Amino acid sequence: MTELATRAQAFGLIADGVAAGLSAPWRLYLARGCRYLSLSVSDRTEWNAWRTHLGCPELSVRVYDAGGEIRRSSVAEVVLDGCRISVELVEEVSTDDLDRLLVVDPTAVEPEER
Repeated sequence: MTELATRAQAFGLIADGVAAGLSAPWRLYLARGCRYLSLSVSDRTEWNAWRTHLGCPELSVRVYDAGGEIRRSSVAEVVLDGCRISVELVEEVSTDDLDRLLVVDPTAVEPEER
């Protein structure tokens, strides 16, 4: 497959998702050589919709400090026709959100423990 065909296929994949009702990604990065396509979305609903549409089996979450702000980066990835496609969501989180990450099942915590 030539680079042009791969680029057309990558953009066609995104166009198909938008045509199916998904929100257009707010940022799209296609690496030279078409071996990497990255979509950035604005919220968790969009992230879930795109990763379902693309069939992304690989999920990773990273929490980090960005100059005093705590951020969570959720990334879903899939490889299609030799092109690695990732859908990324970056959210600002609070320490309350981090506390919930430490609880295995938040619904199992007694109300007086919250």
